[in-house]
Amino acid sequence: MRAFVLLLTCLLSISIQAQEPPLPDLSTFLKEARTRLEPDEMRQSGYVYVETRRERKLDASGKTLEEDVNVYESFPGLPGERRFQRQTQRDGQPVPAAELARVDRERQQKIAAYRRRMDENPAQARAEEARARAKQRRQLSMWLDDAEAVYEFTMKGREVVNGHRTIVLGFTPRPNVTPRTREGRWMTHFAGTAWVSESEFELVKLDAEALDTVTFGWGLFARVHKGSRASLERRKVDGDVWLPARASYTASARVMLVRMMRVGGTSEFSNYRKFNVAKQ
Repeated sequence: MRAFVLLLTCLLSISIQAQEPPLPDLSTFLKEARTRLEPDEMRQSGYVYVETRRERKLDASGKTLEEDVNVYESFPGLPGERRFQRQTQRDGQPVPAAELARVDRERQQKIAAYRRRMDENPAQARAEEARARAKQRRQLSMWLDDAEAVYEFTMKGREVVNGHRTIVLGFTPRPNVTPRTREGRWMTHFAGTAWVSESEFELVKLDAEALDTVTFGWGLFARVHKGSRASLERRKVDGDVWLPARASYTASARVMLVRMMRVGGTSEFSNYRKFNVAKQ
């Protein structure tokens, strides 16, 4: 009986594999996927969400020695500003109500000032926003050009990730490439795997690993060492937009070029809802 079951399982596996369509053309697939790529900050710009950050200090074996937990309500920034982070939990403890009330008052004052500028000269305000969006699009185009120049992509097969059928892509940096952007120069130090939705051409998951030492902050902040890893997972929100669900990293780094640290962390994004600054 066991031999019959094993034979039947093998036959079914062969049958399923035979029914699999061939993998798509790599060049065509990458070109279509590029049209969907944009920084998560741009996609999140229309949403408010909760971000839970866990930062850990690790020992040499990767065991957690210390963990800090901080929770933020994250709101779209006013034009020309970064996102507004309203911290509700600090080092695992609730932020005092009086402090939250003060932060809320200051934020409302900024929003009121923005409304006054909009009322006084709406054409100028819209022009400033348009210029900011155009700048973002130019930067994105340069980043994507650098990614195409830096990386050699290979198609590894198919996998189902969180219920989504994906194409698995490997990426490794080509030698002797000179990127145009700072981000492109960082790319030359990383390789990894990307899982891209086969039907929607959206990035579902990304894993990357440092191939050698990477210097951030012009050498004054940190050097991240070979073997450091980072990952990103996305999910569909409102049945339409792919947004970050979880990001994580583990790294050994020399901070301020003096102190060696082994660290890890995660950011989890939840409670997405659409947001309109002008109506606040």
